[in-house]
Formats: sequence, structure tokens, C-alpha cells
Amino acid sequence: MTPTCCSPIVGTTGSTVGKRADEPRPRRMKRDLMTPRHIGIAACSAEGAALCYRTLCVEGAALLGRHAHPEVTVHTPSLADYMERIDRDDWAAVGELMLASAHKLEAAGAEFLICPDNTIHQALPYVLPRSPLPWLNIAEVVAGEAAARGFRRLALTGTRWLVASEVYPDALTARGLEYLRPAPAECAEMSRIIMDELVCGLFKPEAVEYFQRVYARMKAAGCDAAVLGCTEIPLIMSDANSPLPTLDSTRLLARAALRRSLAP
Repeated sequence: MTPTCCSPIVGTTGSTVGKRADEPRPRRMKRDLMTPRHIGIAACSAEGAALCYRTLCVEGAALLGRHAHPEVTVHTPSLADYMERIDRDDWAAVGELMLASAHKLEAAGAEFLICPDNTIHQALPYVLPRSPLPWLNIAEVVAGEAAARGFRRLALTGTRWLVASEVYPDALTARGLEYLRPAPAECAEMSRIIMDELVCGLFKPEAVEYFQRVYARMKAAGCDAAVLGCTEIPLIMSDANSPLPTLDSTRLLARAALRRSLAP
């Protein structure tokens, strides 16, 4: 499926700091316009990053020809390093890890960056003013897709840190969209499933059933779509098994990056 929304600009809603993903860069003035831009993946957890990487490579063929895709470089610090900082609620330190990835990816030739991890987007305000490269914002990508598809009230699901943050509320309200957070007990159990199972490559039928129950309740509460706001959730949930239409943050980000890579 080809999304209908446009690639978003980076930054928090209304912010002018940082670089835009569509901002021309001086070192690109002599770029061969037939060559896709080199995509850098600043990864956090392996499963979500792997799904994003696979999507870039597989779906690139529909745009570039059989077996073709843009050049992609991935940098992944240890997830334990991220979790140590997240657990102490130190988002500036999370941002430092993201910046370290950004510099390594720039040195490898990347021309813009994506982060297939919703939770650590909380650190983007610390990252953007100092980043050597522009970023696409996953929440803005998802919000654009939700608006394009005519959704109005979204079930917001992900880790407990993501659900409690303003990463998605800022992006959704900027588009005139409403959202509903899970109940505290639901959020805690979904976060446990994500961090104890999904990021470890464990996909259990009981986890699918739990997400289905939560989405069914949120549908009854008036939601018309579900944000899969953890990049591992699409590994167990999709339109095929969800009571609500789904917004797959992982694949939507990858598709936005493909469009950005091929833009003039």
C-alpha cells in the first residue's frame, strides 16, 4: 500500500529548531538526482529496526525496480544503554546516544535519518538543534497518514513511557485529531509485553489476545483506528487481526523515508 500523506518536517509541533528533512544541504548540490539519498537508521531495539530495514529494502523495489532500494546504514547502540537512561527518566542522555548514532551515520554517508523507535522520540528536542543531519519524525508521519485516511479518534498504544509522553498528542492535535490513552493497567501490561517479549523476539498468542481485548474496548470507547506506537507491535498486530484499523508506525516511517530518499 502506498501512503497518501506527505513526508513530515522534523521537530516538535510549531518548532523551527533543527533541520527539515526536505531542507537542501550544501554538500548535496552536485548530487546525481537519479541516485536515491542514503538513509541512516538510528536504531534502538533490534526487532523494530529490523522490520523498518526490511521494509525499506523490500518496498524500495516497487519504486526503483527489481531488487533495488536506496543505500541504508544502521547504527545500534546496546539497548541496555538506552534502557539505563530511560529508566532514570534522563531524556537528555537518551538524546546524547541518538546524537552519537547521528554522527556515525553521517560519517558512513547517510544524508538523513530515521529512528524506528517511538519511545525515544521524546529526546528529539535535545537532538535536533545539534544534529549533523535532518530527521523524519515518526509521530508526524503517523499523524499525517491518520488524517489522510480520515480517522478522527485514535487509540494510542505503545510502551508506558511513550503513552505517557506528548510525542503523539502533539503530532495528532496539530492535525486536529483526538486520541485516547489506554487505562493504566492496560498500559502497564502492554508495556510489559513489549519490553519482556516483543523486543526479545517472543511472539505469544496470549499477547495478541490481550492487544485485541484492549483495542476492542477502545473501539467501544469511540476510537476509529489504533496507533501501533511501538515499532514491535506490528510484529503481532495488523488489520488482519485487530478490531480497529491499524496505523503501523514502523512501516509508515520506512515508506516516508523511501519517498524522502527519492524526492528531488
